[in-house]
Amino acid sequence: MSRTSLVKTYKVARRVVIGVVGSTVVLIGIALIVLPGPAFLLIPLGLAILGIEFAWARHWLRVVKRRAKDLKQSADDIKRKASNLIGK
Repeated sequence: MSRTSLVKTYKVARRVVIGVVGSTVVLIGIALIVLPGPAFLLIPLGLAILGIEFAWARHWLRVVKRRAKDLKQSADDIKRKASNLIGK
């Protein structure tokens, strides 16, 4: 086997392994939305694994991070407003 074909085989095998592992983690995370478990940890983890090789997964990981940041900001705002009401 020539060196170039080994490199191509390695790249394809790496892409397949990353795809299978990342997809499996995401699917388990999706299942854990309705089952007890850490769904909101596994879905971003699976997207991060997929993001190693796939641009679409990096995009969705950025979307998830942005939404989580917005949700945290909303929760902080509600907490601040509630403490102001209670303090008065």
